[in-house]
Amino acid sequence: MGDLNLLPGVPEEYVRQRLAAAGGKEVESGKFTSRDSSAALAVNAFAWFHDRPGRLPVIPETEAAGWPATRVEVEYCARFPWRGGRHPWLDALIQTPTHILGVESKRHEPFRDAKKVCLSEAYDRPVWGVGMGPYERMRDRLRSGEAKFQHLDAAQLVKHAFGLVTEAGRKDGRKPVLLYLYDEPSRWPWEGIELHRQEVDQFGTAVDDAAVGFVAVRWRDWPDGWAATGDPEVIGHGVRLGERFGLDVRRT
Repeated sequence: MGDLNLLPGVPEEYVRQRLAAAGGKEVESGKFTSRDSSAALAVNAFAWFHDRPGRLPVIPETEAAGWPATRVEVEYCARFPWRGGRHPWLDALIQTPTHILGVESKRHEPFRDAKKVCLSEAYDRPVWGVGMGPYERMRDRLRSGEAKFQHLDAAQLVKHAFGLVTEAGRKDGRKPVLLYLYDEPSRWPWEGIELHRQEVDQFGTAVDDAAVGFVAVRWRDWPDGWAATGDPEVIGHGVRLGERFGLDVRRT
């Protein structure tokens, strides 16, 4: 692998191992070193806390998730309850004494390509357990075309939720939460930004009260609050993260 260009304090060997396991060829393709990379943003943000999980700042809208964190991983595979096939890869996994939070990070992806719905019959298996009806209904509505999203990759979020509910079954009953961390880059038209926000709200309403909670947070609304930790190293990391990835844009 080439130079990862990680922020100070991010464990390079750990990151290399996780990226190799994910098999996405982010480094070989050169995407990972781009300032626009959502994967690089998530890795730099969360991997710094891999060896110090208890110092991870509380993420907005997740205050009830039993903080502090006890485990932080990047590029985490939340496997379905069967062998073979493709399983969802989360950008990060956060574990607390009572919850697991699966992170999906987005930056420019919502505004680039048309979103495709690819949900095979495998997702119809009766294995998701009680409380996943809202996600199962969303699965069906996406397939039929009743639910349409221009910017939000709702099908990917449904898959992640199915992976998370399975993962929660392996974690001593911890409550699963799907955390959608998204950016609003200034290069994209405001109309697209607004529509994406509306679609996030629409999805959240549709899956409300499901066994897997859904929380959406703007990236810039998290690191800006790291000062509340009073930890100079954490604050410094947050400042460098914002500077590297331009999280101080579009303040409205």
